[in-house]
Amino acid sequence: GTDRGDVHSKKVVYNGEEIDFSSPWRRVSMTSSIEEITGVDFLRFPATEEGADAARNAALDLGIAPDVIPENSRWGNVVAAVFEERVEASLVQPTHVTDFPLDVSPLARKQSGDPRLTERFEAYVNGWEIANGFTELADPVDQKFRFERQLEALEAGDEEAQRMDEDFVTALEYGLPPTGGLGIGIDRLAMLLTDSKSIRDVIAFPALRPKVKQKEGKDDRPDEERI
Repeated sequence: GTDRGDVHSKKVVYNGEEIDFSSPWRRVSMTSSIEEITGVDFLRFPATEEGADAARNAALDLGIAPDVIPENSRWGNVVAAVFEERVEASLVQPTHVTDFPLDVSPLARKQSGDPRLTERFEAYVNGWEIANGFTELADPVDQKFRFERQLEALEAGDEEAQRMDEDFVTALEYGLPPTGGLGIGIDRLAMLLTDSKSIRDVIAFPALRPKVKQKEGKDDRPDEERI
């Protein structure tokens, strides 16, 4: 998918779509990206129980399925769900999405200007998340409270919620200097650079299924189920 005639090119073609990695990448907050697509400003809803219910109703009006945002969802979970359902796929060109809600960012530092949000961003290309970065939360009291809220979400059925990590909280009590972290999806980047349709084509050490012996005849299973 790359222009191999120019190794310095910052443009690639993936699945017939030209993607320009030239800087600067677009930056947009999660709530602003939602408002651009849907016209709804979710920042007008407070992060209270009543505000979360109002945000959920607004999301349902946008056609978000009720099972995606079950009753008693917190404000940040509603915002994140609307982003994933209505915005994420449209982020084809490289984009930094900033200001993630606290409810879905249990390890990220809270924003001083709006406690509903955190100092966290994710980078998107081709509608895929390719990077996740944030300022680490260094307050052990706040971190324990966040873990407790995550446990409540886990008990309510949120399979992606974090579990309590007492060792991590204890480590924070000893002290943590200002810290930030960044994780990059190398496999997805490799897919983009090589115009590969399947992540299986670029994973260096794939997890293979156990080899199944066929009694007779050829292996007629789908490709994705074969070794």
